[in-house]
Amino acid sequence: MDQSIQVINQKVKDASSVTADLMREIGKVIVGQQYLVERLLIALLADGHILIEGVPGLAKTLSVRTLSRAVHTKFQRIQFTPDLLPADLIGTLVYSPKDGNFSTKKGPIFANIILADEINRAPSKVQSALLEAMQERQVTLGENTFPLPVPFLVLATQNPIEQEGTYPLPEAQVDRFMLKLIVTYPNKKEEKEILERMSINREIEIKPVLDPEKILKLREIVNQIYVDEKVKDYILDLVFATRDPASYRLETLKPLIAYGASPRASIMLTVASKAHAFLRGRGYVTPDDVKQIGLDVLRHRLLVTYEAEAEEMTSEHVVKKIFDQIEVP
Repeated sequence: MDQSIQVINQKVKDASSVTADLMREIGKVIVGQQYLVERLLIALLADGHILIEGVPGLAKTLSVRTLSRAVHTKFQRIQFTPDLLPADLIGTLVYSPKDGNFSTKKGPIFANIILADEINRAPSKVQSALLEAMQERQVTLGENTFPLPVPFLVLATQNPIEQEGTYPLPEAQVDRFMLKLIVTYPNKKEEKEILERMSINREIEIKPVLDPEKILKLREIVNQIYVDEKVKDYILDLVFATRDPASYRLETLKPLIAYGASPRASIMLTVASKAHAFLRGRGYVTPDDVKQIGLDVLRHRLLVTYEAEAEEMTSEHVVKKIFDQIEVP
């Protein structure tokens, strides 16, 4: 096993220059936001979708657009609005009076990187149109099913739910996002650099450093990253503690959790930890990888009770308590 870890370690080191180039290109536009940029790369490497939440003006949309410019793939921005229809997203069948047949008109979702901007500005019926695309990587129009291009990535931004004119996302859709990120304000030094860089009103040139073929090769390497049995058990303990906290001596959390994380959480946490290890130049996953990425994987998969809301306990607070209590291997 040690020899195979050394082999994958070498593969990771050889491939790490590509991700360094990608981060450098994104850094030409995005100031700070290391957390957000790293998570975008993890999604790209681990074939997972991302939900980015934050107040307007924090470069959520700009970060995704910059990533798409640094990756030589088809990019599509979709602005979610209250009057958007499912057909505006996935496409529809168009009737031709001339020959009496229906032809397929594909929607903007047929692209590699989708920016679903302000996704919670559209009602549930539109958000639900993404369910099949996000999980099965396909779209059904009438009697025909069409595969989506590879790679296929949904990077959605949303404003905090409390804001005016927003709709909560369906639980089934939220669970399909590998990561949910909470973006915060930059510090004073970073904001000064943003001010100096963006007040010139000059277009910053971004050079594409990745294409679909390279992305798939990187994903193959990420898939080979070694996960020890003890680390797998640690991941399972974290997920099972959200479902049955009493079994892990977390009795105080039981009244606060309405629903725990699904099996998809175990899968996503493992894959995301592999991608995190890749970015750290390692061919193996450590418990620290799991801890670093765990909150982003679990915060949106946990539903808290009314009692928790009354005590102002969010799912994030609950997840942090679980990480604090579960023994690290």
